Parts: sequence; structure tokens; C-alpha cells
Amino acid sequence: MQDGAASQRALSVIVPVYNSTAFLKQCLAALAASQYDDYEVLVVDDGSTEPIEPVVADFGFKYMRIDGPGGPARARNRGAAQVNGRYLVFIDADVCVHPDTLSGFAAVFASDPQIAAVIGSYDEAPADSNFLSQYKNLFHHYVHQSCEGQIQTFWSGCGAMRRDLFLAFGGFDEDRYRRPAIEDIELGTWMSAAGHRIILDKQIKGKHLKRWTLPGLLKTDIFDRGVPWTRLMLRAGAAANTLNVKPVQRLSVILVFLTILLALTAFWQPLTLIPAAALGVAVTSLNFDFYRFFAAHSGVWFALRVAPLHWLYFCYCGFSVAWGTLLHYLEGAPSGPPAAVRSLSSDLHAK
Repeated sequence: MQDGAASQRALSVIVPVYNSTAFLKQCLAALAASQYDDYEVLVVDDGSTEPIEPVVADFGFKYMRIDGPGGPARARNRGAAQVNGRYLVFIDADVCVHPDTLSGFAAVFASDPQIAAVIGSYDEAPADSNFLSQYKNLFHHYVHQSCEGQIQTFWSGCGAMRRDLFLAFGGFDEDRYRRPAIEDIELGTWMSAAGHRIILDKQIKGKHLKRWTLPGLLKTDIFDRGVPWTRLMLRAGAAANTLNVKPVQRLSVILVFLTILLALTAFWQPLTLIPAAALGVAVTSLNFDFYRFFAAHSGVWFALRVAPLHWLYFCYCGFSVAWGTLLHYLEGAPSGPPAAVRSLSSDLHAK
């Protein structure tokens, strides 16, 4: 699996890390237990203050340190330049692959050489047991499991991509994204727009180790995902229609805000509680499968506690869209992909 040979591997696994040695040990142990053999692992240390190299050495994997922190986009790009696998596999340091994860990636590419990239799914058993972590990680699992097939984005938590295409598109945008954000979503957006196929295979799974807190969840979902994703869609000139931005989700956001508005006006017009209640029922009906999933997985009481967090999610999704739209027009950012990507897309279509 991991030796000094210079021959090309099928898969080059890149794990960016900044501190988090406890998670990294579990991540690397899971990779070492893979059933697949034709792979290498490179851990890219983004300027950690914790001793990362001894942890990597214990598993016999490759180690690379860069000055940082400069964000995982840059770390993954630097790693991609140092490996030679036909396919790059990106695994976050707080994700543990299953024994068949790498073989699953290899099988997808072997089944159709025209596939540009494939992503997997968080599994149904998040490592951290606290309620918020279970909710958030299972939320991700539900979204992934509901969207198998061709998608228009990419996910670097547990995803793989043809190395030649990754390099041709210039990798992740490390200038725009200097902390964990949507660099993977953006690259997938431009690749998909250029006509390349990205597949979600829900049988390929990894376990998320992250422990979520409410402040961390709000910061990540609003400022690292919701706002930049809104700005990306405006630059791309089209609303995404995949994963957790499907039309039913956008409709739910609108209905939640209307419900809250009507409920507030009930202080002056009590009869508005009737349409507010009707809209609340409509939101629940639209998302019934989501609540049913949690009830089946973790019990009815768990699902009942999920409901207010889900409504909070719709509220800050609406805020993210408004704030992201405002920033887009204040910035005056040009629409469409970067010039280098446009040039590459033209060349690819001309072939």
C-alpha cells in the first residue's frame, strides 16, 4: 500500500490538517485499515502548533508541512502538486473512512472513465454523542443519502476527482477561501458548468468526528457556507438545484418567514394566527420525510427537538441569502467563472 516506489498509484489521498491531532490519529488509523491497496496518503500540515509529523510517521504515511495556517484549499492544492495518483481523494482530518471507502471510489471511476469526480456521504453513526452533533451530522447524512446520482457540486470532506482535471482547473480557489468554506462547492460548480460529470454515490461513506456547538454551527452555516454560496450562485448566474438547496428547501425558507411574520402580526390582528398555523403545517408537510428520518433513526423525542433547530436553519438560510446578495452587489463582482476557467472550458468543448 505505502512504499517508496515511484510508480503511479491509482489513488492519492490528501488529508489537510491544522492541529486536531486526536482526530487525525483516528482518521489515519481508518485509512490504514482500508481494504484497498493501490493508494498513497499525504498529510499536509498547514502550519500546526501541535506535533503532526510523529503522528503521521506512526502510520508510515507521507508528510508535508507548509507555512500557515492558510486554509485547507491551499493545503490541498499543495498536496495535489506532490502526488502522482490518477485520482485525488480528499479526506478531512476529522473524517474516518470505512474499510471499503477507497475501493468504492476506485470502482466508480473504473465503471466510467468519463466521470470527473465522485463524492460520498457521512454515515448514519456520527462519533460525537451530544444532541447538536448528532443532529448536524445526521442532517448531512440525510442530505447525502437523498441525492444519489449526478450533482452539480463537489465535497472535499470525502470526495475524489481526476487529478488531471483538478490541475487543469487550477485546484481550489485558495485566494478567495483562506479558511474552511465552499472552495469545494465552487470548483464543482465550474467543473459541472463546463460539462464534466460529478457523481454522488451514497454507498461510499465516512464517519464524521466533529463535535458541534451552536455558535460554531451558526458561524459555519452562515458565514462559511450560506453567504459565500449565495455569492457563488450569483456569480455563476444560476441557482443551485442540488443537495440542500433544492426548490423545496427554498420554498420552506419563504414559508417560514411568512409564518413568523403572520405570527408577529397576531399581536394586533389575532386572526392572522390561522394562516400562520396553516403555513406551519405546510412547512412540516414539505419536510415530513426529514422529520420521519430522525424519528426512525433516533426516536420521536429526538425528532421533536430537531424541529425548532430546523426552523432556525431556514431562518438563517434566509438571512444568508439576503446578506450574500447585498455583499455581491456592493462588491460588484463579475458574473461567470474566473477567466482561466472560462478559457479552459472553451478549450475542453473545442476538443
